[in-house]
Amino acid sequence: MHKILIVDDESAIRQSLKGVLEDEGYEAQTAESGEACLESLRRRPFDIVLLDIWLPGADGLEILESVRELEHPPEVIIISGHGTIETAVRATKLGAYDFLEKPLSIEKTLILIKNAIDSRRLRDENRELKRQLSPRGVIVGESIPIKALRQQIQLMAPTHGRVLIFGESGTGKELVAQAIHLQSPRKDEMFVEVNCAAIPEDLIESELFGHRKGAFPAAAADKEGKFQRAHEGTLFLDEIGDMSLKTQAKVLRTLDEQRFTPVGGEEPVTVDARVIASTNKDLEEEILRGNFREDLFYRLNVIPFSVPPLRERQEDVPILARHFLREFSATYGRRPREITDDAIDTLMRYSWPGNVRELRNVIERVVIMNPSTTRFDRKHLPPLVHRDGGRRISGAGSSTLHQARAAYERDYILKKLDENHSNISRTAEVLGLERSHLYRKMKTLGIVVKE
Repeated sequence: MHKILIVDDESAIRQSLKGVLEDEGYEAQTAESGEACLESLRRRPFDIVLLDIWLPGADGLEILESVRELEHPPEVIIISGHGTIETAVRATKLGAYDFLEKPLSIEKTLILIKNAIDSRRLRDENRELKRQLSPRGVIVGESIPIKALRQQIQLMAPTHGRVLIFGESGTGKELVAQAIHLQSPRKDEMFVEVNCAAIPEDLIESELFGHRKGAFPAAAADKEGKFQRAHEGTLFLDEIGDMSLKTQAKVLRTLDEQRFTPVGGEEPVTVDARVIASTNKDLEEEILRGNFREDLFYRLNVIPFSVPPLRERQEDVPILARHFLREFSATYGRRPREITDDAIDTLMRYSWPGNVRELRNVIERVVIMNPSTTRFDRKHLPPLVHRDGGRRISGAGSSTLHQARAAYERDYILKKLDENHSNISRTAEVLGLERSHLYRKMKTLGIVVKE
């Protein structure tokens, strides 16, 4: 339900407009002065403000300037019984959406309100569109764990239940949160993200709940918090396991009461946001260590999701690699690229400790570093993928001396092949082997190279 604030010093006009707007399905509140208007905007967000010019104290144009300085201001429609072209022009320059003259035409007022709401929504959506509709927002893969994850999202997203997403760094927890939001009843509202691990402890409370001007030395103006921005939308608390106990307590209270008080404020702000949290930590272990509140864990863990690491869905590596190759070819204005089976085989032998994010970074690097190449082979891949692939997959779990030696030989031969640009004759010479002997050794170790 869209919220409208009516600001006018005439009680009859306030009540008349309030009744009309509520009959039209809007939530309407009133204020009799500019100061009361600003206080209402600090307490909760509004979509539209109907603002009279002639007010006791600060006039409407002064209040308009203050409203436009808010971090995420509502659309303002100026109303006046003494309208002039000069006043209308000045109001527009100050950021007013439009100008209405008294006596008000109800039909024209309702049309302007509808258009202003559409304008504000477009403004908000444009700000978030690039990130929300980025190719990275797509959950790519055909493995059984990923198919099960997509089914779980499809089932749980249409609810309003809180979600807690578990998974290692780089697995795509943010993508899951975005997918839940985009398939939920809140999809037309804001998706607001907070990286709890990246914000200093002394700033996290202000970031989440906002602050009032003068609340601390650096608070030069009012600031809207992430909870308030996510009102009627989704708030994603990324890596919540890194949040301090003090902030955890305030988040818990906000979830329970659906309201909070900004730093340095006195009036509570009501909020309705679906909270999705994620963590790469074992929160139950963190609870035992005294680092995470047990009651907050149970508030968040209504619908648990688990995102599998890439090493547990190796069959998705070729699909992801080709997906990222198309993405970055388009991003950097390159013609469509191909990747050989040989390169895919090398990628699949690597254990991907950085998960999907690491694979994405590798493909981006390959595209950037080889601008004229249209067909990527294993020689175009970073050395770490060659070296670490053999050691992690073969050597780390070796239970016999023979297996360990084979893993070392494979690693060493791959390294020399890479140094000699996959030239078999030159590599055999460096290794002190006959070319035919090296071929047999490579076949035994499962190394395939196209010269």
